[in-house]
Amino acid sequence: MLTTLKEKFIGNRSFYALVMRMAVPIMIQNGITNFVNLLDNIMVGQVGTEQMSGVSIVNQLIFVFYLCLLGGLSGVGIFTAQYYGSGDEEGIRHTFRYKLLLGLIVTCASIALLLTQGEALISLFLRGQSNGGDLGLAMESALTYLHVLLLSLPAFMLVTSYADTLRGCGETMLPMKAAAVSVFVNLVFNYLLIFGHFGLPRLGVLGAAIATVIARYVELLIVVIYSHRNKERFPFIRGLYRRLIIPPALIRKFFVMGFPLLINETLWSGGMAFLAQSYSLRGLDVVAGYNIANTINNVFNIMMIAMGDSVAIIVGQLLGAGKYEEALDTDRKIIAFTIFISAAAGLVMFITAPLFPMIYNTSDGAKLIATHFLMAYAIFMPEIGFLHTAYFTIRSGGKTFITLLFDSVFMWVVSAPLAFLLTRFTTLDAIWVFVAVNLADLIKCVIGLVMLVRKSWIRNIVS
Repeated sequence: MLTTLKEKFIGNRSFYALVMRMAVPIMIQNGITNFVNLLDNIMVGQVGTEQMSGVSIVNQLIFVFYLCLLGGLSGVGIFTAQYYGSGDEEGIRHTFRYKLLLGLIVTCASIALLLTQGEALISLFLRGQSNGGDLGLAMESALTYLHVLLLSLPAFMLVTSYADTLRGCGETMLPMKAAAVSVFVNLVFNYLLIFGHFGLPRLGVLGAAIATVIARYVELLIVVIYSHRNKERFPFIRGLYRRLIIPPALIRKFFVMGFPLLINETLWSGGMAFLAQSYSLRGLDVVAGYNIANTINNVFNIMMIAMGDSVAIIVGQLLGAGKYEEALDTDRKIIAFTIFISAAAGLVMFITAPLFPMIYNTSDGAKLIATHFLMAYAIFMPEIGFLHTAYFTIRSGGKTFITLLFDSVFMWVVSAPLAFLLTRFTTLDAIWVFVAVNLADLIKCVIGLVMLVRKSWIRNIVS
């Protein structure tokens, strides 16, 4: 029995070599990005708690745009992986053109919403106690950061369209290298513009926003120029913009598959923003502490995120090639591996949780809250790892409506109401509300396990 379990859940050396060959570049890209986000966070935190809180609120709102866009693109990205598995280059071109069209719509709508309703949305996070801070300064910092950061959204949309298509074709190195250069540029300009080094003006929050905009366009230039100069490696680039017309039948097919994911990611990220807003009712220290913990948690989550992307790419390609049993076996072993590395990362994060907040220039109350949030994140990391890979597994076979129910509907039916009730009608500290919300996700783990065991996600959607 032990041998059978080992064969089912543990791969051989060549299996892990394949997975890591796909996952490591994504890990490095996400790792560099999140590490620099951490440094960016620390730099802004040196300016003051209010400034850091304002920037974190804006990033929470921009996060909704990011996931809305990524959700819409990843829906058609399922087709990209399966078209690549079946050798259909024209199909890949059509998926890219659809990503551009959808990305343009989402980006324009998001910019319009944040320009007209940005202040109202930010104010939702500043209704708690000030804890001795200046809520007006936090609002001013947030608006300054937001209005400049909006300039980066078109670049993010374009680079994401290219990167998602390249990854669907198995190319993970180029997006990784571009991201590495981008975050280095971001770090350098943060240093120069936030603090005013080498004769440049000391711009604080404004400098952080300008640095992000510059870095996004540098990343875009690298990805576009390199991919178009290497058409032999990326054949779908040939004739990519020659005709932007997409067959109506494919538009319908992409829309039916991708729209639930767009709605799912929008609702889910909106739910995460709602949870953060609920925690913020406990005061400005909670806003700062939750921001610190969330930023550090993202650094620890890079392996889990890469495993989810690996499921989407590897399993998607196997399904597109009709290798169903191999897809099932590969998926099961990636999920087991993800749970193991999530538990290991969680253990390290729990032990080191008290150390990270000490590097921030913020109040002792915010540091203590951040430590508690980090410990809670660490305990629930295996749960989050399983849910992440289960979601990408179900999605890889095109079951996008089911993922909508699994992810965002659960968020708004269970998690968000629970946080609402506990923060409005009890005096529980924010950390215990956070623990209660994550304990409720155990229900979702059971649902995900049942869906995986039933194997209904195993299907080819491009044949």
